[in-house]
Formats: sequence, C-alpha cells, structure tokens
Amino acid sequence: MRFSRIAFSVLCVCFVVSACKESPEVKQEVIEIRQESKHVPRTREEKILSFAPVIKKVAPAVVNIYAFQHANPLKVDSSLSPFMEDPFFKQFFEQLHPGEGREQDSLGSGVIVSQDGLILTNDHVIENADEIRVVLSDKREYAAKLVVTDKKTDLALLQIQGETDFPYLTVSSVEDLEVGDVVMAIGNPFGVGQTVTNGIVSALARSQEGISDYRSFIQTDAAINPGNSGGALVTTDGRLVGINTAIYSKSGGSMGIGFAIPTILAIPVIESVKNGGRIIRPWAGLEVAPVTIESAHALGLPRPYGVLVKGVYPDGPADKAGVKVGDFIAALNDHEISDDSAFVYQVAVSPLGKKSELTIFRKGVEKKIPIILKEPMSAKDDGSFIIKGKNPLYGAHIRTLSPALATDLGINPMKQGVVITEISDTVPARKLGIQPGDILESINKKNVKTTKDVAHLLDSARHEWILIFRRGHRVLTFQVQG
Repeated sequence: MRFSRIAFSVLCVCFVVSACKESPEVKQEVIEIRQESKHVPRTREEKILSFAPVIKKVAPAVVNIYAFQHANPLKVDSSLSPFMEDPFFKQFFEQLHPGEGREQDSLGSGVIVSQDGLILTNDHVIENADEIRVVLSDKREYAAKLVVTDKKTDLALLQIQGETDFPYLTVSSVEDLEVGDVVMAIGNPFGVGQTVTNGIVSALARSQEGISDYRSFIQTDAAINPGNSGGALVTTDGRLVGINTAIYSKSGGSMGIGFAIPTILAIPVIESVKNGGRIIRPWAGLEVAPVTIESAHALGLPRPYGVLVKGVYPDGPADKAGVKVGDFIAALNDHEISDDSAFVYQVAVSPLGKKSELTIFRKGVEKKIPIILKEPMSAKDDGSFIIKGKNPLYGAHIRTLSPALATDLGINPMKQGVVITEISDTVPARKLGIQPGDILESINKKNVKTTKDVAHLLDSARHEWILIFRRGHRVLTFQVQG
C-alpha cells in the first residue's frame, strides 16, 4: 500500500515535469503577465499623467458666450417738472429706478459643433438676449445669431456671423459612458476665461425637476460653476458627451455635484437646421405610469422597474404595433426601463422612422413587439378657426388638439379636444375667465374632438351652454345662459 502511494506521487511529478517541458511558452506567458501587471513607471508618459493632448484637441471648439439684453430706455416726461431736464435731478431719478434704462448681460459657454460655426449652448444662457457675442479660445470675437431654441432640453443653437472655418467637435449618438469614467468640463466660470476641470461620472440618468422635460442627466464631480453653462463635458479621448447645464449648490459655487445634458439629446436640435427650424423627436403614442412596490408585488416582480401602459393614442405608433392598456413594458431596444422618466428618455433617443423593439409582459407572458416610432401626429384640420355667432366663445381662436400641437404647447400629447390658442380682452370668453391654452373637452355634456364639433354644438344650443375646460390638472365648468 505504501509502495503504491509513492509510485502514484512519482507519476504525478513526472506528468507535471513533462507538461512543462512540452509547453514552455505557457509558463513564460504567465510570468510576463505578472511582470506587466505591476512595475515602476519607466517612461516620461507613465511618470507624468497629463490630459494636455486632449485639451489641446477640444479646447479650441469651446467658446465664451456673452448675451446682452438692452433694457428699455428711461423715459422721463419733462412736462411734469422742469427739473427733469437738469442732469443732477435726472441722475437722482435714475437711482430711484436702477433697473430701467440699463444694459443687462449674462455669460456662459458654448461648443462649436460644425465647421461653419454652429454653436450648441444652453437656452437659459441666451434667453431674451438682444445681442449675442462669442469669444474663441484664441481671443477672436464674433457676433452670433439665434438659430433655434428648445426649452424641452434647455438647449439652443447659435450661428457665428462672419467666417465659416472653425474648429469643432462632433456630436455622437453613441452612449457608452459608465459611472467612474474620467471626464473633463470646459467653460467660462465666473467670466474668468476658459477653464478646465476634471472628475468622474458620478451617476447616470439623474432626474432633476425643472431643468428639462427629458430628465436624464450625467452627474459629475468635475467642478462646474456659474458661467460653465453650455460648456463641454468631454472624455479622456476627446469625445463630447455632455453639455454642462446645472449644479447643486447651497453657496452658488461648485459642491461637486454638477449635471450635464447627454449630447444624444442635442442631435434633433442640430438637425433642425435641415428641417426648417423644426425639432423632430420620436413619439410612441403611449401614456405610462411607474411601477410602485405594491404593483411590483402584484406583477410578481422582484423589484420595482418598468412602466405600466395607462393609455394608447388611437392610430399612434404603439396602437399600430399592438400595445394594449395594462401591458407592462420592461425594456425598449434592450435598454431596461427604470421608471416613466427613463421611458420618455429612451423614446426620445430612439431612431426616428426605423424599427425599434419593446419588451413587454402581458398576462405574465413576455413578448417582443416591433414598433416604428414617428413624429407626433398632426390633425387633419390643423388650421386656426375663429368662433363666430352669438355664443360665449365668440371671437376666440381655436385649433383641434393633436399630439404635434400639444407637444409644441407643452400639453400632454395624449389629450384630445380643442385648445384655445388666442383670445382678446373684449370677447365674452375672456370675461368668463377662459385663457389661451385651456382645452375645451365638452359642450352641453357632449365631447368635442375637432373645431367642427365646437361650431356645431355652439350653434345648436341657443340659450344655455355648459362648457367644460381642462387647465393643467384642473377641470373648469362654465354655465352660461342668455
């Protein structure tokens, strides 16, 4: 027994020695890998880590923006008092009204995104500006004009006036950022001049109410301060991945929590130049609700995620694809949906007019549904209609509410009815308290969907009208007689 154990050990040793002799390269490869994993820095590049080559590449495309708003000139009626012609008294009067007759300005940053000088920046940087000037990193200064603005994303597009050959950064539709990636913010904080800060991606898909309709932001700890708005957030390989837009701060300065708009949301804004200024984004024709803990248990989910379908717009993309009320949507184009905000974002960045794929669960069964996302639908009678005749809405301008019009007006695209677009102060509707933007849903308990419905129902009721409007989340009822 003892002999057999010794013999077995000798055989094992011989097998190992034989294997090593037959495959010497395996042993050598292991040694080399271990040696390369840890070593003392040997080259200058390894000893001195620097982002200078990246900054030299991208910084020339980042500009400082100065937006001027010319206040109304101070008007003083000299007939009221002869002293108003005296410079001393005029200066005294101006001190009593310091906001009048002065020029107001704001500063920010922008990124050149085309060779002919298109600049991407934040809408709030140039909002209400009468004059816009941009300064390049090499101190060249140009006038710029506003091309298009998109309040839904807080983005704006400017055009440099003059030359047509500028350094620029390409906006990519690739989304491959991960938490922990090193990024750099370039802008003009506090107006001190072009400044570069670096940090990491702290989080993705952050929701910040009030910044934009598509609440999915890149969070970074790279220092972002007032004046950085509209500047570039770039990766270490020089890719433009975000437009710096906001900070969380109690002091007004950077606290290591900054937010940037993903550049994929800027693509429709840039392409609007080719579309006559129209910003076109995909639309699904769905109304969804987030999944709560309670509904997750009811659906048999291990955790709350995804969305539940509350409504499907007739003849919209989802309706044509076969989506039904009550379906649970887990993913779009293999991107897991965390909540309703994530669903809105994923729809917005999906290809327009091309096939996408919804992953849904219906009665516990998983289904893959192809869907072609299109731009919001317009109404057949899309023009404005002026109400005439003896009725409470005489003189009001109305339009049939469509997903396209609702999107432009900032109204829920799923709403149907007729919207008040214009109303003068002298017509009866204004005196009743009806306002532009109100949605007329019914007249005398009969639903309205088009302007023709409104004209017919108003004429058929001669002495009494019961009008039901929706204003935001409020329902208003007006009962008029005579």
